[in-house]
Amino acid sequence: MVTGAWAPEQLKRISEARELEIASRPTDGPARRWLPIWVVCVDDQVYVRTWYRRSTGWFGQVTNASAARIRVPGLELDVIVVDLGDDDPNVRRAVDEAYRAKYGTPGDKTVAGMTTDASAATTLVLAPASAETAET
Repeated sequence: MVTGAWAPEQLKRISEARELEIASRPTDGPARRWLPIWVVCVDDQVYVRTWYRRSTGWFGQVTNASAARIRVPGLELDVIVVDLGDDDPNVRRAVDEAYRAKYGTPGDKTVAGMTTDASAATTLVLAPASAETAET
C-alpha cells in the first residue's frame, strides 16, 4: 500500500477534524489554493474521495502530481497521494462505513453520494511525505 506511516497524534488530529484542507503540490511551483474536503481514517490510513473521477479540480491536480499539502487544526504537512480507486472491496467497504459513521445522519443524501460506485472509484489514500511534521 503506502510506505509513509502516520504518527498516532497525526491520525488523531486528522480523524477528529470535520474536514481536511488540501492543496495540490505541482512539481514546478508552490501549493495551490486550499480546499476543504471530507476525510476518514481506517486502520491507520487516511482516505479522501470526491463525487466522481475527473481530471480537473483538486482531484485531478493531486492525482496528476501524486502529492499534496494538507492541514487540519494543529497539523500541516506534505503528503503522497495514491489513487486506490475501488479495486479492493474490503477497503471500499471499510471506507464507505467510515464515511457513514463520521458524516451520516438518517436519510442524508450527501453521505449516500460519497458511497456510490462513482465516488468509491475516486478513493485516494494519503501518507506523510516525510517524517517531518508542522504543528500549527
